[in-house]
Amino acid sequence: MHISGKISIFYILMLLSVAGCAEAAGDKLMIGSFSSGSLDHWEPKEFKGQTKYHLIDIAGTSVLKAESADSASGLFKERRIDLHKTPVMNWRWRIENRLGNINEQSKLGDDYAARVYVVISGGLTFWRTKAINYVWASTSPKGKIWPNAFAGNHAMMIALRSSSDQSGVWYTEKRNILADLKQQFGEDIRYIDAVAIMTDTDNAHGKVTAYYGDIFFSIN
Repeated sequence: MHISGKISIFYILMLLSVAGCAEAAGDKLMIGSFSSGSLDHWEPKEFKGQTKYHLIDIAGTSVLKAESADSASGLFKERRIDLHKTPVMNWRWRIENRLGNINEQSKLGDDYAARVYVVISGGLTFWRTKAINYVWASTSPKGKIWPNAFAGNHAMMIALRSSSDQSGVWYTEKRNILADLKQQFGEDIRYIDAVAIMTDTDNAHGKVTAYYGDIFFSIN
């Protein structure tokens, strides 16, 4: 893939208009209601080939399955979220296999079996766009944080899972996005503008299958 393709996943929202903040139903704001069989308002973004995303049933629950073979495409949902109301993002995910011995800090190894990320749009001033990617790393240790190989320190990568975590097992995540943005960018950022999912294998020419459960924001 050309470098511009990978960079563009970071800037997909730079020109999107934001109509207003999403309101939570009670203390919970649902972003990805995959268990209800819905992909409403999730939009595809293709960069090289096409990762296959579709809803399937596992043990009586609908989840999102992602299959990537030397491909890079994602799904994103534009939604302005007030982190003062619902700062915590919750989700669960699972992978079936790992990508092998790749250097995830390099452009040639910038592939992930699974990632969920949040984007703060810079609007017309696209250089102000920021993102945090929560990734299931193949070789980077759990807890490692580094700038994206293509977007630099405008997009930070956080390895929540790694090779020390089992494949074929569901893991539940809970991240305080408000706190993470403050820690990574040194700013009090109140709003995010989109949530995205991506399973990609185009740089290292791999093949991987992953699953994503519901994604929602909560007070704690």
